[in-house]
Amino acid sequence: MKFDLYQHDLATPDGRIVQLTKVDDNTVMADVLVEKINSNFVGFDLEPRLLFFNIKSTLAQLGVNGIGMDYEFDRSQASCRLRVQLKAIGPIAMELLPKIIVGAYIGRIFALDDRRRVRDPDYISRMFGRSDKWGRPLLSLGGMHGSDAMILDKIDGRTVAYLTLKNGKIAYDASIFGFLPTVAKGLVSKMRLRELLHLHQSWVENVPRNVEEGEILLVKTEPLHIRTVFAHVVDALLNPGYRHTTASILQPDTRASGDVYELFGQSKREITDLPLEFYTLEPYREHVFFSDRDQLQANLEDSKSLFDAFSTAPEPHTLHAAVFVVKGSQMLHLKSADWTSGDPSFQEFPGIGHSTRQAVMIDRYIESQPTYPYLKAIEDGYITSQGVLFTRYFPTPLMKRMLLSDNVARCLKGVYFQQPSYSHGSFFSQEDRAMLNDLHKFGVPVFWVDGVTRKILQYLQKKHREAGMFVPLDMIETYLKSTVFGVYGSNLLSGNFETELKVLLKGVLDLRSEVNHPLLHKESVLALITGGGPGAMEASNRIAKELNILSCANIADFHQEGGVINEQKINPYIEAKMTYRLTQLVERQAEFNLDFPIFVMGGIGTDFEYCLEEVRRKVGATQATPIILFGEVEYWKDKIAARFHRNLKSGTIKGSEWVSNCFYCIQSAEQGIEVYRKFFNGTLPIGPQAAVPEVGFVIC
Repeated sequence: MKFDLYQHDLATPDGRIVQLTKVDDNTVMADVLVEKINSNFVGFDLEPRLLFFNIKSTLAQLGVNGIGMDYEFDRSQASCRLRVQLKAIGPIAMELLPKIIVGAYIGRIFALDDRRRVRDPDYISRMFGRSDKWGRPLLSLGGMHGSDAMILDKIDGRTVAYLTLKNGKIAYDASIFGFLPTVAKGLVSKMRLRELLHLHQSWVENVPRNVEEGEILLVKTEPLHIRTVFAHVVDALLNPGYRHTTASILQPDTRASGDVYELFGQSKREITDLPLEFYTLEPYREHVFFSDRDQLQANLEDSKSLFDAFSTAPEPHTLHAAVFVVKGSQMLHLKSADWTSGDPSFQEFPGIGHSTRQAVMIDRYIESQPTYPYLKAIEDGYITSQGVLFTRYFPTPLMKRMLLSDNVARCLKGVYFQQPSYSHGSFFSQEDRAMLNDLHKFGVPVFWVDGVTRKILQYLQKKHREAGMFVPLDMIETYLKSTVFGVYGSNLLSGNFETELKVLLKGVLDLRSEVNHPLLHKESVLALITGGGPGAMEASNRIAKELNILSCANIADFHQEGGVINEQKINPYIEAKMTYRLTQLVERQAEFNLDFPIFVMGGIGTDFEYCLEEVRRKVGATQATPIILFGEVEYWKDKIAARFHRNLKSGTIKGSEWVSNCFYCIQSAEQGIEVYRKFFNGTLPIGPQAAVPEVGFVIC
């Protein structure tokens, strides 16, 4: 991954003293070594004037200031050696300075990168009133929604916040001198000393806040929370005669403790406020809401931008790759190196009889996925900005536990993929589709950056349906509101029904103006679903596109050893689709969810689909709507009548004989239009109360 989970890219870890040289009673030169610097630390490439040594606030509150100089970075060793001038201000600091020893951790390097300076006050103000998942404010001073104690302004092209100081100052008890040896030892062991330091401090109200030479002035503001930026005290904007110690960087984990500031200098004029400038965090850590990312949202709605972004994924195309995107500029400037990639090797798991080994193997496989580092970082709270996940392959169902965890569900605002499956190409397994449905229920949108249609397709389910399909973004409303027709028929024969089918569907569109039925009225839109293959399916999808009816397909993978099948080339007229592996054929057929099926000449597959539509109406899975049988009466008699009579005679369809009155054999589009007209007007004899036709279907 290209971000470190424990370090910000504008700051290093604390550095330790490796050598001390006394200059005088008030001054010591310390050689400091900073190690384990994040490889993405911005300061590696900055001019020295933009590097700033931030001394620990514990030392600054005791009057020790530190000026960094002579920075020598070694990127290969992830380290930096620098000199720090330690200066004692006041009697407490003069007592502490000789006690500071080699090995003490005294501060860190900060990169004052102009490019990361906050320039727009809105960037800061929009965080007031917002909190993280634990209810902690993202930015506040004296209260969740901020207060008059913070005034935002724009000065010299940067945002500056003026914090009003409380009326008084901090003084030390005499006990502080006995605490100094503990401070010196604590600096070596990296103890948190600031809370202990407060035990020796007291607040003195209603005394002047002015500074005398040779003393440290400790002032306070209202409790401050900073979670979304670094803050830096701007010396140049302080009252004349005042300077702040180099403990002037407020970290983005400041939680109601960033309220003590250390000033020195000389001035009779009382100071009333403190100026802060701000620096942005890495995009992952900004706590930015997806709703605030206007550019990112615009980019995600632009198919070219999405295809361009995916084109940056590392080669070869068989490589698994993923990246988490949280802002528009990040998406527009993606590089191959920004993606996490790998080639997870799948092995057959030993099964429940070896539960311990099974769990270990699954964990290893999950951790090898390129999506894992991002989801893990979100779970652990190191990625705090909301964003979208780009992944070359739809995530393995084994990632479901992470994808649906509370933290990830809050942060993940979309999954975008290019291929449904590494092993099965464009086809989803049963487990894949189960995860699609779960993501849909949990409100995580899923998008297919489809190289076939060159469109962005979103997975959607219609109301009261347990399965859905991928729909072009500009056709979402059409799909959700559509009345669904469907054509079942041979993949071998296109038949001679094409002209009549076009007239039939055109007639249905015209019927909208004269009927008022829940499934067809003047506001209705239509969709047409096929199996997506050649022959009758291709002709039907082509007609749908010509009539501006949403052209859909449920496409099965028929590349299976041992099967007697005909090649199912996917036709090019499909707009919305769902794909299935062959082993899920029955489920695929059950998910057509047609309001009005139309049958044309077909073989075994068509017979199977015919039976499913019968069963749907028998068990009440769908209401009794007319099913069109397109073709000669004798053809359908040969297919249907013998089976119907045998069932009728044996009594095996007793009580459900009526299902046969849902099937209408037509030879012309006009006959079909009349069937639909009567149905929508409520005059079609259909359902349990209507007569049972003698041959198992109604002859028009």
